[in-house]
Amino acid sequence: MNSDEKEDCECAPLQAETSPAEGTHREYEEPEIENPEASRMKRAAAKHLIERYYHQLTEGCGNESCSNSWCASSVGFNRMDNNAAAVKALELYKVNAKLCDTHPSKKVTASAHLESSAHSNSACSNSQLNHKVSHSVRDNFKDVNYLTEEKVYEILDICGEQEDYSPLIRVIGRVFSSAEGLVQSFRRSKPHTKEELKSLQSKDEDKDEDEKEAAACSATAMEEDSPASSSSARLGEGSSGENEVQRLSPDELSVDIDAVRRVYERLLSNEKIEAAFLNALVYLSPNVECDLTYHNVYSRDQNYLNLFVIVMENSNLHSPEYLEIALPQFCKAMSKLPLPAQAKLAGLWSHYSAEQIRRMVETFQQLITYKVISNEFNSRNLVNDDDAVVASTKCLKIVYYANVLGGDLDMEHNEDEDEEPIPESSELTLQELLGEERRNKKGPRVDPLETELGIRTNDCRKPLISFEEFVNEPLNEVLEMDKDYTFFKVETENKFSFMTCPFILNAVTKNLGLYYDNRIRMYSERRITVLYSLVQGQQLNPYLRLKVRRDHIIDDALVRLEMIAMENPADLKKQLYVEFEGEQGVDEGGVSKEFFQLVVEEIFNPDIGMFRYDEHTKMFWFNPSSYENEGQYTLIGIVLGLAIYNNCILDVHFPMVVYRKLMGKKGTFRDLAVANPVLHQSLKELMEYEGSVEEDMMITFQISHTDLFGNPLMHDLRENGDKIPVTNENRKEFVAQYAEYMLNKSVEKQFKAFRRGFHMVTNESPLKYLFRPEEIELLICGSRNLDFLALEETTEYDGGYNRDSRIIKEFWETLHSFGEEQKRFFLQFTTGTDRAPVGGLGKLKMIIAKNGPDTDRLPTSHTCFNVLLLPEYSCREKLKERLLKAITYAKGFGML
Repeated sequence: MNSDEKEDCECAPLQAETSPAEGTHREYEEPEIENPEASRMKRAAAKHLIERYYHQLTEGCGNESCSNSWCASSVGFNRMDNNAAAVKALELYKVNAKLCDTHPSKKVTASAHLESSAHSNSACSNSQLNHKVSHSVRDNFKDVNYLTEEKVYEILDICGEQEDYSPLIRVIGRVFSSAEGLVQSFRRSKPHTKEELKSLQSKDEDKDEDEKEAAACSATAMEEDSPASSSSARLGEGSSGENEVQRLSPDELSVDIDAVRRVYERLLSNEKIEAAFLNALVYLSPNVECDLTYHNVYSRDQNYLNLFVIVMENSNLHSPEYLEIALPQFCKAMSKLPLPAQAKLAGLWSHYSAEQIRRMVETFQQLITYKVISNEFNSRNLVNDDDAVVASTKCLKIVYYANVLGGDLDMEHNEDEDEEPIPESSELTLQELLGEERRNKKGPRVDPLETELGIRTNDCRKPLISFEEFVNEPLNEVLEMDKDYTFFKVETENKFSFMTCPFILNAVTKNLGLYYDNRIRMYSERRITVLYSLVQGQQLNPYLRLKVRRDHIIDDALVRLEMIAMENPADLKKQLYVEFEGEQGVDEGGVSKEFFQLVVEEIFNPDIGMFRYDEHTKMFWFNPSSYENEGQYTLIGIVLGLAIYNNCILDVHFPMVVYRKLMGKKGTFRDLAVANPVLHQSLKELMEYEGSVEEDMMITFQISHTDLFGNPLMHDLRENGDKIPVTNENRKEFVAQYAEYMLNKSVEKQFKAFRRGFHMVTNESPLKYLFRPEEIELLICGSRNLDFLALEETTEYDGGYNRDSRIIKEFWETLHSFGEEQKRFFLQFTTGTDRAPVGGLGKLKMIIAKNGPDTDRLPTSHTCFNVLLLPEYSCREKLKERLLKAITYAKGFGML
């Protein structure tokens, strides 16, 4: 190495001027330690010698004719990276290897380093970079192995003066294509305080203050000279921890993210420089993937996450140039991060703003959409097999949980688990004998990243950005849900299921996955029942058969369900088959729909007293003073579970807090805004009152409410609450306890029984895993918005009708002219429910079939299959009159 090259090198730590003789005659270990001062001096000497070996391996002695095989100046020396040099330096020290004397040309440089070491790193970089201007730009700053904001700007200024940006492009290419260089770049600089020095060097408390500062400066220089912090850590093994990298807390970031953003903002405006980032990412990603897959680099150095943070700050990642190769490869590398690393990255990103989270979401969504559109995915070419789509979805999951963590979290108000476990089926032993053991006996699966982070999606009241922004519609359109569900159940490493990332699926797709799960479970129960009957020698029904009378539907249905729940709860998971006594209808789905409709109407009848109806909100709530026993509420929960299990929509009107409670979250003051808006407004005004609450309002911790018959009931929120006034200091506690009582404690028995019944049917279902509370409501109640134009677009025709038939055109004109109530009657008549399915009426597959020529007969329907049988009436007036009569007075089933 010549003197010019040495002048271009980065700042080096102070070197001990030790002669070869001194190094040769040193002893590695002493049998005893005379005193602490001698021990301290030996450690200091060892540290300086290791540093000398390190610089000998990385820079050389400066003598071009050097014969030392472990000196970078020797002719046959093989260059090694800084990490390898750090390890080798420690090995050479242990074996007492030859240490070169400093060449005269080297001593000049060394003295320059001694003078400059008193300055900060940025000042040192300035002097070195300014000195480079006097030389040719031919060396291209090849000594720069990592970047800081100051270095980037200085190189940029020099290149601007020379009107040649190729040196900067080469530096960017070198650093951004090297994992080690990128990990070490843009570190936060923190001045060492005396307290920090003491904590870092607790083993050397006897050192004076000047020696401590010198050691800290040496450690800093060594850390900056090495491209990875692991080098410094390894060097520290031989020097009693003096060079250890500062440990980070779980959410702490060692990268100066603001500096990274400023650098990107300044450099990305130059097209040539932007290309350097693109090319570097192509080279970087495969190496990172290899490091994470085979070398377990994250466990050795958690700062390895820095490179993902730095790369993701590139605002051009979603541009077309990156989408073809660079971004897919990078996503594939990121998807290899171990679970703790994903959790930490989610924690780091959770501190970002909503706009920054949205930018990352759009980056991954852009890649997924691009790959979906540019490929023809079908049942033979599954989107599940596309590495880029799968990898970007896994990366999107990290951002998703960052979005949850950074939102408004409520991790305290959780419902208690059921005290008694849900009884297992009496057929369990037989199932085990037949090799049909139930999967997920402990309930639905939980995402491993959720477990690692210690949160659930339902803990987030309001995320940084809407959950809907994570849904990718083009992906949902090409996803073969039957195949995806199979991969979900089998849980193999070779096949990826998008059901493991439900945030990217819309409610329609998730509902289809739930449908497959329910149907397969029904078929499994049916098969087990048949085998059981063969073994036992008695005929058992493979269906959950309910025979009811219309005028005694509650008594017949709930009594039968109660018997089943007590004797064999597994029968609830069989396919439902309803038969109305005295009617000829065969249940292919339509009879069940009407059964649920009639049961719900009866259950929520205010005269029964199980639920209270709020005229203001038009919603029902549990009656805390109901005379019905808990078993009745359990049966209602079973009915709701059966409706989901059998893909039926119910006309129930619960506030959202009910679905949150079903998913394990208690009601809070915020939920009162929907459940009881009048009370919520009153309590909100109490919280915001600026005067004296105690003197002006004179309220206590005793509250009153009325039962179903209007009788006043008193309740103490605290012991002797009537004697505890509400003041400005305790009003927050009063509001919280008021909401706790109204939404949880007052209806605790009723709701627990209701939830228990619901879980009897859905406990093994992936319902909780796939759906959020608002989606559960959509699943049970269907969509409230009726778009009959969408229904017209998706309707099919049979029996000689088509879209252009006269009667069909008149039919749609007539239907669009109906009022809201008449349209709901039509839906009830044709489909068995007046609600739209998940996804709206456009997802309803209705068929209009010809039912003969002009006649006086009324239109009829097969509600099981959503088929309307429509005669070819002679005119529009007759069509309207016949249709209105049919939908208004329709009740009951018969055989055509």
